[in-house]
Amino acid sequence: MTPRETYTNIFVESFGVDASALDERFVYQCVPTWDSVGHMSMIAALEDAFDIALEVDDIVDFSSFTKGMDILGKYGVNL
Repeated sequence: MTPRETYTNIFVESFGVDASALDERFVYQCVPTWDSVGHMSMIAALEDAFDIALEVDDIVDFSSFTKGMDILGKYGVNL
């Protein structure tokens, strides 16, 4: 699985959405499952999958599907 597929799959599994919904409009709290608990579960899954530890500021700034790609890039994850 490519890093992009892994990233997308984490969103699909964390928030129970179809991959086709994941674009620049998929933002924090756009679906009921992306609440604070869902956010931290998704962050934990990303950290495990990519073997990284996100800084607190990056966890807070992780506000959309596309923003997350930029943030992960800072950690050497090329999506």
